[in-house]
Amino acid sequence: MNLPTIESVLKRKVKSPDPLGSYDPSDVVFLLKDLSHIQLEKETGEREQAIQSGVHYSEMLPVEYHPTDEYIELFHDTLAQSAEKVAMAAAVVAEMIVRKRGLDTVLVSLARAGTPIGILVKRYISMKYNVDMPHYSISIIRGKGIDENAILYIGQQHGLHAPIQFIDGWTGKGAIRKVLVEACESLNERYSIRLDDDLAVLADPGQCSATYGTREDYLIPSACLNSTVSGLMSRTVLRDDLIGPEDFHGAKWYKEWASSDLSNVFVDQVSDYFAKVEQEASLQADEALAHPPEVTWQGMQDIQSIQQAFGIGDVNLIKPGIGETTRVLLRRVPWKILIDRPNNPNLRHIMLLAQDRGVPVEVFPGLSYSCCGIIQSVKGGGE
Repeated sequence: MNLPTIESVLKRKVKSPDPLGSYDPSDVVFLLKDLSHIQLEKETGEREQAIQSGVHYSEMLPVEYHPTDEYIELFHDTLAQSAEKVAMAAAVVAEMIVRKRGLDTVLVSLARAGTPIGILVKRYISMKYNVDMPHYSISIIRGKGIDENAILYIGQQHGLHAPIQFIDGWTGKGAIRKVLVEACESLNERYSIRLDDDLAVLADPGQCSATYGTREDYLIPSACLNSTVSGLMSRTVLRDDLIGPEDFHGAKWYKEWASSDLSNVFVDQVSDYFAKVEQEASLQADEALAHPPEVTWQGMQDIQSIQQAFGIGDVNLIKPGIGETTRVLLRRVPWKILIDRPNNPNLRHIMLLAQDRGVPVEVFPGLSYSCCGIIQSVKGGGE
C-alpha cells in the first residue's frame, strides 16, 4: 500500500473554517462545520436509550440545560472563590508548555471543555512572554478519533512540523487521552505526521497526564455549564449524512443563548489574576519538570472498584470526577452519585443538581476523585 506523502497531504483540499462562537477570534478559531440550522437535539431519556442501544453519542446532541437562577448564582459564587486557583493552574500549565515545546507552539484545544482552558493558556503566554500563539479548537470523539481535516488544516497553516500542544479541561477515566494516543499513532502511520500525544489539562484527578495544573478534583467553574461557558458552542457532531470528506467535524452555535452567555465572563475573570500568580506558577512548573510526576492511571483503578461494588458491566456508565459528574447530571440519566465525603466543599453544585433532579447521593470513601456519576442503565439499576 502506498502511503500519501507529506507533500500530497499539504495539498489535500480542506475547507476554511466558518466563523463560529462567541469568543473573540483573537482568542480561538473553531475548526468545526456549522450545523446550527439542523435539529440534532434529543430529549435526555430518548438520547440515553439510543446511546445504550448502540447509536454513537456524536450523532445527536443533548437538549441544553436551562440553569435555574440559584444555579447561575452558584456559578458566579464559585468563580469568585476559585478564579485565582484556576488562574494558578492555567499559568502552571502554560509555563510547562513553554518549557517543553517552546514559543512557536500551536495550541490545539479539544472541543468543547478544552476551549476555555486553551484561551486561558494563550492569554497567559501572551501576557508573560509577549507571544501570540495560534489557538484552535478541534473535535475528538471517543470511538471515532480526532478530526484529521482539522489537523491537516493546522499543518497547512503552520507547517506539519510545528509543535502542537493538545489541551483539555480535566481528566476522568482517561478515555480521551487514550483516543488521542491512538489518533497520533494513526496520523504517523498514514501521513508520517508526528504529533506529541501529551494532553495538557487544568486538573488531572485521573492521574493520566504529565502536563497539568493540579491533581485535586475541584470544581472548575467552566464545568458548571454547557454552551454558555464554551463560546455558545454545542458538543461536536460526526454523522456521515452531515459531514463530508472535506469537512471538519460539526457543531452548533447557539446564538439564541447570547443573553445568558458567560463564556467571556469566565476567561476574563480568571485572566485578571495572571499577574498575581505568575511568579509562583513559574516555580511550580520548574518543580514539576525537575521531578516529573508519575502517570499512574489511578483513576481507572477506582472505576474498577466501583464496577465491582455495584455490578456494573459497562465502564462507560461510570463518569468520575467533578467535571464528568456535572455532565451526567446536566445531560444524561443519572442512577446515583457517589461522593468521597459528605462535607467536601467542592460538591455544592453537585448536591444542588442532584437534589434538583431527585438523584440519590451515596458516600463511597477512598475515591481519588471528589465524586463519581453513574448513569442509569436502560436494563435497570447501574447495570
